[in-house]
Amino acid sequence: MEGFFKFVHWGNTGAAWSLFRGNNYLLALVAILAVVVLYFSRHHFDARTLLGQIAFGLICGGIVGNLIDRLWAGHVIDFIYFYVVQRSGAEVGFPAFNVADSAICTGVGLVFLITWKSERNPKTAESTVQNKSEVFHFHFPQAIKCC
Repeated sequence: MEGFFKFVHWGNTGAAWSLFRGNNYLLALVAILAVVVLYFSRHHFDARTLLGQIAFGLICGGIVGNLIDRLWAGHVIDFIYFYVVQRSGAEVGFPAFNVADSAICTGVGLVFLITWKSERNPKTAESTVQNKSEVFHFHFPQAIKCC
């Protein structure tokens, strides 16, 4: 759509809005760590609900999609570009992005929605916890004998 939207092919070695440009492999490492942390903290996504599973899948899928770009192409490939043309003829646009970026943003938005919804409709402690052992998820390793 002339004057509003176009497909581009731009490489981005940085993060969102090209922050940390030139740090492609460091950002790839951060992406790997993010997926691992998300996996081990997935219970925070209300993963028992369909909306929580969708949010988790969108965020992880987006991170992995951008990670594949970083490792395969050496940069993230952004191709969706929204802009307007000023009377002077100059373009003013939103930073280009890709489907993986949209998935991450949509997933994070769903997490906010889930959180907002759960805070508006708080459940009583009795209905959410069957026994007190479910409240805390501590796993203590066996005692280490030092003497």
